[in-house]
Amino acid sequence: MSRLGAEVVIATRNAGKVKEFAPIFEAKGMAVKSLLDVAGIPDIAEDGATFAENALIKASFTARYLGVPVVADDSGLCVDRLGGAPGVYSARYAGEGAGDEANNRKLLAELAAAGGSPPAAPHGLAGGIQPLSTARFVCSIALVDASGELAAQSEGVCEGWILSAPRGAGGFGYDPLFYVPELGRTMAELTVAEKNRISHRGKAIEQLWKLI
Repeated sequence: MSRLGAEVVIATRNAGKVKEFAPIFEAKGMAVKSLLDVAGIPDIAEDGATFAENALIKASFTARYLGVPVVADDSGLCVDRLGGAPGVYSARYAGEGAGDEANNRKLLAELAAAGGSPPAAPHGLAGGIQPLSTARFVCSIALVDASGELAAQSEGVCEGWILSAPRGAGGFGYDPLFYVPELGRTMAELTVAEKNRISHRGKAIEQLWKLI
């Protein structure tokens, strides 16, 4: 914890991520800032081949720019029937600047074109919505010091299923399509507190505490 201090900068402009990060860090006694609160930082090219590489790229660039320790995450959805896609391209699956709805539409279209028989429905799924594939959300978090050097890195994974239609109005990204069998709900049907307890991002942050 000493490597972070009383305030932590999260290298993201994603308001949904900030909403999830803030209560976790605030519970540890730290205030949270994001790139939404800091003017002038240019867009960062996320050209790494893995989530871990992209997290480190974002954290290091921001730390060197601001001269403070920074935490950054890179996360995405890996769908088994699509060979792990969209993976590191999750946020821009339907193209640069594409929104959540466009990305979700492309995901469903790619699964419809993938062929093969859909898997058996997991326990608790009803209402005519079908499972299309097993999948997982993956999150890698990097903590760097003020010079941009890596201090700690962690990863979290949440297993689930992709559904044939969205459920729930919360969350962001692919949350409405991502069903968590043990809870009988999609990520978009969970509260922020519930999601943080089981999500890839929540698990990665908890692992980070153990390293710092």
